[in-house]
Amino acid sequence: MKQVNASQSSKKSSWISFLITLAFLALVFCLDQIIKPTNKMYMLLTVLQKGSVYALAAVSMNLLNGYTGLFSLGHAGFMLIGAYTYAIFTIPSSARDTVYQYFDAAIRVSFPEVLSNMMGPAGTALGVLAAVILAGLMAAFFAYLIGLPVLRLKSDYLAIATLGFAEIIRAMFQWQKLGPITNGSNLLKSFARTSKFKLEVGDTKLVLSTFVPVLIATASIFIIVKLVNSTYGRAFKAIRDDEVAAEAMGINLAKHKMISFTVSSFFAGVSGAMMAMVLSIAQASNFKSAMTYEILLMVVLGGIGSISGSVIGSLLFVAASEWWLRGLDSGTFLGINAPGVFRNGFRLVVFSIIIMIVVLFFRKGIMGEKEISDLFRARKKKARGAAQ
Repeated sequence: MKQVNASQSSKKSSWISFLITLAFLALVFCLDQIIKPTNKMYMLLTVLQKGSVYALAAVSMNLLNGYTGLFSLGHAGFMLIGAYTYAIFTIPSSARDTVYQYFDAAIRVSFPEVLSNMMGPAGTALGVLAAVILAGLMAAFFAYLIGLPVLRLKSDYLAIATLGFAEIIRAMFQWQKLGPITNGSNLLKSFARTSKFKLEVGDTKLVLSTFVPVLIATASIFIIVKLVNSTYGRAFKAIRDDEVAAEAMGINLAKHKMISFTVSSFFAGVSGAMMAMVLSIAQASNFKSAMTYEILLMVVLGGIGSISGSVIGSLLFVAASEWWLRGLDSGTFLGINAPGVFRNGFRLVVFSIIIMIVVLFFRKGIMGEKEISDLFRARKKKARGAAQ
C-alpha cells in the first residue's frame, strides 16, 4: 500500500513539475513579446538567455562531477567545439567568403539555408536545430577519443588531464593550418543568432530571441533528468559512492564512465552552440579555463548532485554578476551615489564576498543533493504528520 502511495505521489509531483515548466515557458514567451530593447527590464531577458546557456552547462558538468564522481575540467573545450560547429554550419553562403577573408573556406554548407530552400521558413528552424545537435555530437565524438586514455585516471589526475586537453583543443582551433575550417585565430560571424529569431504569423512578428535558448536548455535538462532517474543514473551514483562495490555488483566501470563522459560532453557542446547563438561568441580565445571554473562554481553554489541546484545557482550567478550588482561599477547602487567607492571592478569584489558567505553558510550548496520536487514531498509529509 505504501509503495502504491509512493508511486502515485511521484507521478503527481512529476505532473506538477511538468505543468510548472510549461507555465514558465509560456511566461518567457510572453516576456519576449512584451519587453522591448529600450525597456529597463530588458536585462531580465538577457539574464534568462545567458542563464539558460550556463544552466545547461552546469547541469551537464554536474552529471559528470556530481552524479558519477568524475572530476573533469575540460568543459570549456567541449563548449568551444559546440560553438564552432554551430557557427560553421549556420553561416550563409553569401557571407562565407567575407568571414573567411584570409582563407578559402573548406565547408560551404549552411543547414538553415539548405533546409529553408527545401521547406521554407520551417526549414530554417530545422536547420538551426540540426546544427545544434551536430554541435553536441561533435563534442561527444571528441570526448570519446579523449576519454579512451583519460578515464583510466582518477581524482586530480583526471582533472589535470581534461584541463590539458581543453587547452590543446583551444590551441588547435586557433592553428592557422586549420584556418579553412576554423578561420584560425579570427572570429566567426554572420551565423544564426537568437536576435534574428522571429516568427511571422500573418501581419504579426513574434520574437523568439529568449524563448528558443530557454526551450533548448529545458528540453536538454529534461533528458538529463530522465537519464539520472534511469538504471544508468543509478549505476553512475554507485560508481560515485564506491567503485569497488559497484564493480562487485556487476557494473561495467569503463562503459558507464564513458557514457557519462560523452553524454556530459554532448550537452556541453549544445550549451556551446547556445552560447554562440545567444552571445555571438565563436572565437577560441574566449573559451579559456576560467569559463570552466565559473561553471564549476555554479555547480558548487547550487549543490553538487542536484540538477535543480545547478539551474538555480546558474541563474543567481548570472543575475548577480550581470544585473543586480552592475551599479557597483557605474558609481550608483541602490540609489546611493558614491563614485569614489562604487567604481569599475568593485562589483567583482562584492560578488566574491557574497560567494564566500554562501559557501560558508551552505556547505553543500543551496540545494545540497535535493531537488525541488523533494521539497514539495517534504512539505506534504509534514502536513500529513500535523493532520494525524
